[in-house]
Order: sequence, then C-alpha cells, then structure tokens
Amino acid sequence: MSGQADVKSIDTLAFVKAAVASFAHETGQAISEVELEGRRAVEYLTMERAAHWKAEVRRAGEQVNQAIKDLEYCRAFKKVGDGQPACVEEKKKLEKARARLAYAEQKAEAVRRWTPLVQQQFRETCVKLVHFREVVDVKCPRAIAALERMLKALDAYRDVSAPRTGAAAGGGGGAAPVTRQVEDPPPEGAPPAPAADAEGAVAP
Repeated sequence: MSGQADVKSIDTLAFVKAAVASFAHETGQAISEVELEGRRAVEYLTMERAAHWKAEVRRAGEQVNQAIKDLEYCRAFKKVGDGQPACVEEKKKLEKARARLAYAEQKAEAVRRWTPLVQQQFRETCVKLVHFREVVDVKCPRAIAALERMLKALDAYRDVSAPRTGAAAGGGGGAAPVTRQVEDPPPEGAPPAPAADAEGAVAP
C-alpha cells in the first residue's frame, strides 16, 4: 500500500463543507417554519373554527326560534275571516333558518370529529421533526468538524510535501554540468600528437 495521499483537489472538500453548513442552516429554518405553520393550522381548526361554528349554531338556533315565533304570530293575528293565513314569508324564513342551523351543526360536528385526529397527526409529525432536527443540530456539525480536520490535515500534508519536492528539484539543478572538452585540430603538416597510455603517461 502506498504511503502517500492521492489528493486530487482540496477545494472540493471545502465546497462540501460549505454545502453541509448551508444545508444545516436552511434546513433548521425550514423545520422551524414547518412547526410554526403546523401549530397555527392546528390552532385554527381546533380553536378558531370550533369557536366560530359554536357561535354560528347558537346564532342559527336563535334565528330558528325567532322564525317560529313570527310564524305563530302570523297564524294567530293575520287571519282573514275564518280562513287560515298562508304566512308564506314566515314559512320561508323558518325554512331558511333551519337550513342554516343544520349547516352550522354539521360544520361544528366536523370540527369536533377532526380535532383529535389532527392533533394526533401533528404530534407524530413533531416527533419526526425532532429526529430530523437532531440530524441537523448534531450530525451536521460533526460532519463539518470532520471535514475541517481533513482540510487541516491535507493542508499540513501539502505544506510538508511541497518543500521536499522543491529541494529535490533545487539539488538537481545546482550540480555542475559535466561537459566533454573538445581539442582544436592540429595545423596541417604538423606531426601528430603523442598518444597517452592507459595510465596517462605520454608514449616516447
């Protein structure tokens, strides 16, 4: 196994570290927004809508009672001779009031039926969000710290290996170059130079 690190790009780890930090920040904000909006929705259904339709049932009931009184008054005091008065308008008002009461009671019952289900689903969602927040608040910082250690180790490795490479290159370039000296040829007509033997002595 080679003892050297095969580092292609240290900047890639820096980009990954920045991406993890950005993910943790944005995800933490998103989780907080989901929790807030979910709590508002539950309160809207279980409190505001419940109070609204309870008041509507009471109001519609009062309208029904008033419509019944108006119809009874019409039948008692608006007789024409011995005939029974039609009281068409009073009957229409009573019918409309009863329809309004039935609609309000239906909505109030729907709110009562869905309230425990919505609350249970929201609690389960909050539990899942807590586990997800642990990933963001605990594991993401651990990952960022691990990446930071990697970056420091790689920076140190690069700082250590770079001088060695430079020294090796400098030592090779500082050595004196070895060149072969070329003698000038003898002039024409001159006797040839004496040859040297293996030990460097000139032959007579």
